[in-house]
Amino acid sequence: MSSTTTIQPATVEDIDSLLPMVEQYWKFENIEGFDPARMRALLTRVLEDASLGRIWISRVYGEPAGYLLAVYVFSLEHQGITAEIDEFFLVPQHRGLGIGASMLAAAEAQFRIEECTNVSLQLGRSNEAARRFYRENGFEGRDGFELVSKML
Repeated sequence: MSSTTTIQPATVEDIDSLLPMVEQYWKFENIEGFDPARMRALLTRVLEDASLGRIWISRVYGEPAGYLLAVYVFSLEHQGITAEIDEFFLVPQHRGLGIGASMLAAAEAQFRIEECTNVSLQLGRSNEAARRFYRENGFEGRDGFELVSKML
């Protein structure tokens, strides 16, 4: 990562920079239903209530380059607060430069400060580049488990 790159906790003032990247991420992951007004409200909510989670933003030469959004969950199984990386996106031209690993390290440092017991994330089955990145950064699959979900 170069000296022209910054990684910092996001604030409400960063929402206008975050929204276009969230939209790009949703398109990349084929997530339907992106609504800028709804996303603005949700980003504001998490940025104003640290008990819900954290967001980090990366900039290169002052321009938004990526974001990492983690949410917090209480878990008996993991014996405390766990962090789940809900969204992690780097603008394509900034990938492979070490920014992602630096963002992940910044997030993990905060998780340790907040005494999170573990960090987890969901990963698209066909996203081999992401799978390789996470393995290189110490993440492992959980054999015998499958994620299931239901919209309410």
